[in-house]
Amino acid sequence: MSDKRQRARVQGSWAKQLPKPSNSQTAGGLNNQPKNAASGTWGFGNQKTSEAFEFHKPSKPIREVPPEKVIEHLGDYEISLRPSGVSRLRLRPGFLTPEEADWMLSKLLAELPWSQKTNYRLGEAYDEPRLTCWYGELPYTYARSTMAANTQWHPLLVALREAVEQASGCTFNSLLCNLYRDGHDGIGWHSDDEASLGPEPTIASLSLGDTRVFSLRKQPSAEDDGDYTYVERIRIPLSHGTLLLMEGATQDDWQIETVRLGQFGMRQHQVAKEYHDRGPRINLTFRTIHPEPEGHRPGTKMRFTAKNP
Repeated sequence: MSDKRQRARVQGSWAKQLPKPSNSQTAGGLNNQPKNAASGTWGFGNQKTSEAFEFHKPSKPIREVPPEKVIEHLGDYEISLRPSGVSRLRLRPGFLTPEEADWMLSKLLAELPWSQKTNYRLGEAYDEPRLTCWYGELPYTYARSTMAANTQWHPLLVALREAVEQASGCTFNSLLCNLYRDGHDGIGWHSDDEASLGPEPTIASLSLGDTRVFSLRKQPSAEDDGDYTYVERIRIPLSHGTLLLMEGATQDDWQIETVRLGQFGMRQHQVAKEYHDRGPRINLTFRTIHPEPEGHRPGTKMRFTAKNP
């Protein structure tokens, strides 16, 4: 036992204690360190100490992410002014009464020819996470996929087009219908800026069904080089029977999205996925479409035809 008391446990095994230093070693103390040993270097010889930290002012000014704005009341809103023009929104909650909106939603769900469109991105096909149908004398191409012309307007859609034209003071010759079946359907960031829609198109969006958040984000400046971190953002809850008009340079200067469960895509406005269950929602987007510019592929963006009107 006396031997064990003279031992120390080192890394899980028994070992003899280190021999005590001799008097000659203790007499010198720390003064016996080599002259070239630097203080605080743990005996690693000529090791240079680090230089004191110096603060350098950032080359670019520190920026704050602007707070997201919310628009939810009836009114006309000029959301930006750029050399390309004024971007304007006109929000009309209660454009349809709840009773009108209820029976229209039920009728359109049952009677429109809904189908799932296949689009193409970077050479790969994908199914849109929603159902659509198209009405108009001309075909409509976006995301490298074309919807055929369809002049057989449903009578209810004709009546709605007339009501929207009267309220907006605009005329429309076509309609893209979107059906978001539940919270898993949506549309990512995009702009409705195909050349076939013409410069500064007016688009009237009528919502039926569950409320969804309609989001907009401003296009970044040339200095931001495609970075959306510091751009302005707007959220608009679109409730049952609400009419939203997008006018002027909105499609040039903003992106839009409609929310769904989980995020996807990086396009201009969006209807994003949402993180809770949602019932069906129909979005009717009235617009005016023109023949495709001569010499350009169908679906070409307006900015790529600016030099060739």
